[in-house]
Amino acid sequence: MTSISVLLVDDEPLARAGLSAILAAQPGIEVVGEAADGIAVVPLIKRLRPAVVAMDVRMPLMDGIETTRVILRELPDPPKILIITTFEHDDYVYRALRAGADGFLLKRARPAEIANAVRTVAEGDSLLYPSAVRSMTMGHANPASRAVLDRAALTDREHTVLRHMTRGLSNAEIASQMYLGAETIKSHVSAILAKLGVRDRTQAVILAYESGFVGVNTPAGE
Repeated sequence: MTSISVLLVDDEPLARAGLSAILAAQPGIEVVGEAADGIAVVPLIKRLRPAVVAMDVRMPLMDGIETTRVILRELPDPPKILIITTFEHDDYVYRALRAGADGFLLKRARPAEIANAVRTVAEGDSLLYPSAVRSMTMGHANPASRAVLDRAALTDREHTVLRHMTRGLSNAEIASQMYLGAETIKSHVSAILAKLGVRDRTQAVILAYESGFVGVNTPAGE
């Protein structure tokens, strides 16, 4: 099995060392490089080709929000982006996700949770911390997101799949709920992302909440 290659980006050397030690001990995950600030990230991605960039949201020269924008703007085949944060409801995290990050990781997370976060964003078929994403989106109603959803003209089945996505369900879990094959659900998810013009399911879920398609009181699993 191919290992998931990870680039760590954090201005605190101890934080990088801790994460590196944790991930190095996990089967199927390899830390291929480190950086102390977002300004160094794009050249390292071009050289190391990591599958996942695990990046602090707050850094002195270029923070995780701007670095996310630069990665997605300058690289034709960007890696998955996992934001590292101390506080899950920090507005910086919401802004990073809105900029295109694929998920976030709490610095206080246990080693197994850190490894799971890396694997989840690398695989891209489920959502990290769906309840936290829902809470972060509170107060961010966006008419532009509503317009995008209206133009997308999702089918009834795609609407149902999107609702399950907001709950954080994986493709296999959605398939079980809808009595369909996992490949069928994967096709529906791909169609939803294309119609909404978003990079991944995290962006689709944020748009679903911002547009009012689902409300912040909609139950979401962890």
